[in-house]
Amino acid sequence: MKWIRKKWKMILLSLVLLLVIGTGSYAWWLYDSLNNLSKPPETTKLTPHNPDSTHREEPPPPKWEGQERVNILLLGADARGFSENEIPRTDSIMLASIDPLTKTAHLMSIMRDTIVDIPDEGQHRANTALQKGGPNLAMKTFSEWTGLDIQYYMYTDFRGFIALIDAMGGVEIDVEKDMTYTSKADNHEYDIHLKKGLQVLDGDKALQYVRFRYDALSDFARTERQRKLLGAVADKMKTAWSLIQLPHLINKMAPYIETNLTPEDMIKLGMLGLDVKIGKSQQLPPNDLLQEMRVNNEAVLGVSDKDALRSFVKDYLEGKQDQAEETTNDSQDPQSSSSTP
Repeated sequence: MKWIRKKWKMILLSLVLLLVIGTGSYAWWLYDSLNNLSKPPETTKLTPHNPDSTHREEPPPPKWEGQERVNILLLGADARGFSENEIPRTDSIMLASIDPLTKTAHLMSIMRDTIVDIPDEGQHRANTALQKGGPNLAMKTFSEWTGLDIQYYMYTDFRGFIALIDAMGGVEIDVEKDMTYTSKADNHEYDIHLKKGLQVLDGDKALQYVRFRYDALSDFARTERQRKLLGAVADKMKTAWSLIQLPHLINKMAPYIETNLTPEDMIKLGMLGLDVKIGKSQQLPPNDLLQEMRVNNEAVLGVSDKDALRSFVKDYLEGKQDQAEETTNDSQDPQSSSSTP
């Protein structure tokens, strides 16, 4: 019996050693993968080369200490047809906001045709902020516009988006209607052909889904679809399979991503993200503060009250908008009011 106990001790010890070695190898693999996402300044694609720009170099964004709300600017671009020294306009602009104390995350999409004040550049469309001064200017622009401290940015193009979805094995989305669009301009490379219904979209199909805007709601519906798909991606990333595959996913995306997040920051955010509940997403500006305008004979979007916009963002992140909607719905529900016989 003694030799049996000794044998089991050896087996258990071997398993523990394997676990420790495996965990250490995984941690090193993960750190090395995350490090590939952070590009040194001399290799970045996002340094503006615009001789007409009057913008000066921006100071770095505020540092995240770990306890306060963290805000990340997500920038997606269509880089087709651009040279290495050119920064394309951003096709999608989103803000991910996470509160470490309440463990809640919110996703806001910014309408790309909204006129914003870009420091040292004047009033321009939101999708030109990155192009005019790089990521620090874009973070400062949307920080002042929303009233939030934006500490980080993450930039990718169409190829990076496709690479992520494909590396995840696709993402399940309920496509709300048939979507069709063809264009000879890009040799039909980015035509859209989607059928209505619940399905797993690969990278190419997912890109078609978030790019479609050829209906009456145009960019309004498109930004809502972008938030919907990003929420589905976040949910899938929290599964055990995705966590195991995380270094592989990151390496697939690394050539197409730029960010100022350090590996340490990404690990902190990743650990936080495991416990985070994703709240209701939001379009910015909200419809009741949105106004259609024409600038230089072009149709753009404006904000009727900039202070009201900042107050709206604050209330939305604190959950006050949801509370107001529930109160309104209760007051309109005939069953919620009591009547005397």
